[in-house]
Amino acid sequence: MRAGNRPLRVLVAHNRYQVRGGEDAAVARDLAALERAGCAVEAVFLDNEAITSGPARLRAAIAATHAPEGIARVMAVLRRFAPDVVHVHNFFPLLSPGIHAAARAAGCATVQTLHNYRLICANAFLMRDGAPCELCVTGSPYRAVQFACYRGSRTGTLAVARMIDHHRRAGTWRRDVDRFVALTPFARGRFAAAGFPEEKIRIRPNGLPDPGLPAEGPRRGLLFVGRLSPEKGVSILAEAAARANMRVTVIGEGPLAGALAGHPGLDLRGALPPEAVQAAMARAAAIVVPSLWYEGLPMVVAEAFAAGTPVVASRIGALAGLVTDGATGLLATPGDAADLARALSRIAGDPAWAAAMGREARAVYEREWREDVTTRALLDIYRDAVAARAAESRLSDAPLSRTGT
Repeated sequence: MRAGNRPLRVLVAHNRYQVRGGEDAAVARDLAALERAGCAVEAVFLDNEAITSGPARLRAAIAATHAPEGIARVMAVLRRFAPDVVHVHNFFPLLSPGIHAAARAAGCATVQTLHNYRLICANAFLMRDGAPCELCVTGSPYRAVQFACYRGSRTGTLAVARMIDHHRRAGTWRRDVDRFVALTPFARGRFAAAGFPEEKIRIRPNGLPDPGLPAEGPRRGLLFVGRLSPEKGVSILAEAAARANMRVTVIGEGPLAGALAGHPGLDLRGALPPEAVQAAMARAAAIVVPSLWYEGLPMVVAEAFAAGTPVVASRIGALAGLVTDGATGLLATPGDAADLARALSRIAGDPAWAAAMGREARAVYEREWREDVTTRALLDIYRDAVAARAAESRLSDAPLSRTGT
């Protein structure tokens, strides 16, 4: 893609997490894909390595409303690199939504990817007490303070709520961002309900390089891949596996590992290298995603589909749209071990049907999640943002009429 007769110049800004996760991996994949597409790309990474104590986290949260030091770092690179587009991924807590106003003042189009719900929810998950919570979507973000939604701290939650409220009242999201990238239609709907300009929100999932066509042959066993934490529904999975008299292989680590060790329905393997995870997915009859919260875009679903493996998922949030019941997998009531057990038994009891769903899942991956497809979609969003910014600049630069109107 080119801006005029030169390669499009893209500056990516991302606040990396202390523990590398899905967002960090998605940003790295996008950077490589944009370079392969012929763009001139530069990245500014801010790291949370120094935020290790409670007081340090609190100071960072309080500074997150404006974060002038982080903005100054990005703007120094912007002045040198002169991008057409500034694409912001995670900004919390060392950057700030204020980077959009600064970039636009410098003449750049701006794009914000909505990886999670931080812009409308203090804990970024739209979840409280193990269940979905949308109190702050249409209400005041300060309602989160009552429940200490940010790391169990009312003071910290107040700081994050202040950031959300400030940029909502200041009109940052309507005025300063040319285009938003939502990962799913469900996420787009939640942000639109919170007052974000729906006409600026484009849907584009994270891309995944093609691992190659799945091997033919029988599939065996059920597999869970992810963090062993309450919101992932692993305890419900354990109960469901026991009810169905089945054993599910579990790859991952997390706070529930100790409590789940030795459970008759689970075979805990711990963390494994990516190539081992990919191989396990390619052998499994189905992947299980029993989440209890609004997942953003769990890449385990994309990875399963790329491997030609159907997914058994909770009928909740984005998952209900990602998995087509009876076509690319099965949906079960979130938190209902009996319903999940029925779905697992259906998969195990009809291998031919499971294989057919796996083939359809692979077709969906090729159509929607293959990296070349998602890169084209991202370039279209950049093109749209640049055009919108140019049109706005022309409008603001137009001379007044003789009547002064």
